[in-house]
Amino acid sequence: MHICKKSSIFARFFPKECKMWIVLSFISALCLGFYDISKKVALRCNRVMDVLTLSVCISAVLLSVPWCLSRVCPEIMTAMPFYVPSLDLKAHGLVVIKSVIVLSSWVFAYVSLKHLPLSVVSPMQATRPMWTLVGAMLLFGERLNGWQWVGVCLAIGTIFLFSFKRSSLSFRDGVGVGPYYVALALAIFIGACSGLYDKYLMRSYDHNAVQVYYTFYQAVMMLVVWGIVKGQRLKEKGERHLSNAPSIRKPGVIVLISLFLIVSDNVYMLALRDPDSLIAVVSTIRRGGAVIGFAYGLLFLKEQDPWKKVACMLGILAGLICLAIGSIH
Repeated sequence: MHICKKSSIFARFFPKECKMWIVLSFISALCLGFYDISKKVALRCNRVMDVLTLSVCISAVLLSVPWCLSRVCPEIMTAMPFYVPSLDLKAHGLVVIKSVIVLSSWVFAYVSLKHLPLSVVSPMQATRPMWTLVGAMLLFGERLNGWQWVGVCLAIGTIFLFSFKRSSLSFRDGVGVGPYYVALALAIFIGACSGLYDKYLMRSYDHNAVQVYYTFYQAVMMLVVWGIVKGQRLKEKGERHLSNAPSIRKPGVIVLISLFLIVSDNVYMLALRDPDSLIAVVSTIRRGGAVIGFAYGLLFLKEQDPWKKVACMLGILAGLICLAIGSIH
């Protein structure tokens, strides 16, 4: 019921022949691109764990507003697209599993990134949408038409080639790094499973409820992890570390991280609720949000190799256009 109400809001601004799950996927990709930019700005002056934990907690606080209103005045909220219905015990268990899946992917990704060179991590992470595609075909029986295949291959292939050439992939990284390759493989595998699991959840549960409770559980888990990491730092550096700990800089940017992620995840889950949606296509389009980050790096950060990045952006955009054409018909 709620998917129809929310989709009708977006449908007013787009042609009738344009499928709403495609439009929502592009909106999600756009917000995800600005989320990446905000995260990049915040990480330039703050620790990764601090930014990650604070942004998740801010998201939980923001999403607590529609949750509280849905409990206090459900009659009003049911007429709006922000109503958060209750979930039964089984659904809560499934949402907790989603939180564990996402957090596990992050942990393995950070561990591998810390101990392995970017020349290995970057191109390997770029293959994740491909595994999501394989899983979608095996588990959900998804089949792509010609235009969609061209779009997926263009988008994923461009991202992979850009990451590969930029990093010069090499597996000669010394002795004792075997466990970190395992961590990298687990991060990629679990990340691909996350998208497939989202598709499974959206078949049975309201997207607002899943997003709100998932964020609540994730905030609790991140606070626990953050507390453990802080405790270890205090033991390693002594009590002086507590008084000399840097404060959070640019908190407004971290708020933007939360806002962009909330909108991106919400419309992403809404797109997956459409029975005609294809997780392989939605996942690839979301990955195409990297174009926003590329453009920001070129225009404002004056990064190196501009023509290679322009070529990468054009390749991804061509893939997204093919996906849109193939999904309209």
